[in-house]
Amino acid sequence: MSAKLKLGFVGLGIMGAPMAGQLVKAGHEVFISTRSKVPQELASSAAIQCASPSEVAQKADIIFAMVPDTPDVEKVLFGDKGVAAGLSKGKVVVDMSSISPIATKEYAKKINALGCDYLDAPVSGGEVGAKNATLSIMVGGDEAVFNKIKPVLDLMGKNINLVGGNGDGQTAKVANQIIVALNIEAVAEALVFASKAGADPAKVRLALMGGFASSKILEVHGERMVKRTFDPGFRIELHQKDLNLALNSARALGVSLPNTATAQELFNSCAAHGGKAWDHSAMVKALEKLANFEVGQKA
Repeated sequence: MSAKLKLGFVGLGIMGAPMAGQLVKAGHEVFISTRSKVPQELASSAAIQCASPSEVAQKADIIFAMVPDTPDVEKVLFGDKGVAAGLSKGKVVVDMSSISPIATKEYAKKINALGCDYLDAPVSGGEVGAKNATLSIMVGGDEAVFNKIKPVLDLMGKNINLVGGNGDGQTAKVANQIIVALNIEAVAEALVFASKAGADPAKVRLALMGGFASSKILEVHGERMVKRTFDPGFRIELHQKDLNLALNSARALGVSLPNTATAQELFNSCAAHGGKAWDHSAMVKALEKLANFEVGQKA
């Protein structure tokens, strides 16, 4: 993208900071705001710090938000000095957080009523994907707006798809989180089983990587389980939030998600043992408690 754009980014956490950094690297004018301290890498960059989300919205033409949960998005958009207060007609708001599809549809209506466009564009790929600009981005909204914004999304991700209307991007992300949680659970069970049976879990993982059981979860999180590296990544408390969205939506739809409920209970067990800030691959610890055996321990 050759033209220099005025872009805003609100929320500079584990994911938001490197994502905003990609926009700065591309040479755009980037206005930033966050509720905590601006990370050093961005503070020393060409990014322009703003006092509030409303100031970001006043100065930027396209405003991105990346915050933890539905109430956080509501506050960033519609709270005191929120994005909505700084908008003028023709601007675009892109929420890249992972939140409720139902709330998303309401937020989109409110932003549309101000003469602005709205996309929900949650991501998958974690901190590594954010740093390498290889995120998968699931978008809900108007196709013309998506086509307008896609060159900017290309700076942050690789697999970028318009799923449907507002809220459909969030629905796709909830589905993604169901699959990820169940894959983590499957890999964790397999490695606990193999390890307690006396096999070297590191070698079992390598053997499985070449077959039908191979997956990104086995590759990345299987290695975390073997090496006991549970710094996030993606925190358990955030995956709990996403599975709550899945289970609450499923209840409203009359859909049963039995294995999603089991995965959530394993996350709940980790949180009860002080692990809400562990990486979600640490779900294995809940299964280790049940087995009274740790992956990598001598059988």
